[in-house]
Amino acid sequence: MKKVSFAETPCPIARSLVHVGEWWSILILRDAFHGISKFDEFQQSLGLSPTLLTRRLKFLVESGILHKQRYQTRPTRYEYLLTERGKDFFPVLVTLFHWGNTHLADDNIAAQLVDRRSGKPIQPQLIDTMTQQPLTLQHVALAAGPAAGEGMRSRAQRMQQHSALLTESSKESV
Repeated sequence: MKKVSFAETPCPIARSLVHVGEWWSILILRDAFHGISKFDEFQQSLGLSPTLLTRRLKFLVESGILHKQRYQTRPTRYEYLLTERGKDFFPVLVTLFHWGNTHLADDNIAAQLVDRRSGKPIQPQLIDTMTQQPLTLQHVALAAGPAAGEGMRSRAQRMQQHSALLTESSKESV
């Protein structure tokens, strides 16, 4: 089966998956946020073969998500540090973490995110920075951006029609 590339697609989700959609990449990023930076630390944490880990780290560096920096000269050794692009992935991991605990943990939560200052568990929520309102399916719609082609404009129009139906049905159920 031929692998499909979404690198040139107008969909930002599909384009993002090109860089972080493979599960090992997301787990490498999780570990990087926890302070792991050296090859052997990633390998020990993930139990990943050296070949696969090398490929994943190389791709994350090429994608501008991690930066490779030498920390030892004899023998030459590198650490892999988050770039600004990589750090911007943090809210995605927090959301995925929260979703996993909410829907897949069956009340057996093994890990939780806590506020560093108070030590209390956090309750993440996505909000619109302009309105300070929570982002919900009922209040968010897809719109074509300035560079949208005909395919994206058509998709946005279909999604807006679907959103209108969602809004109608939620009003009827009240």
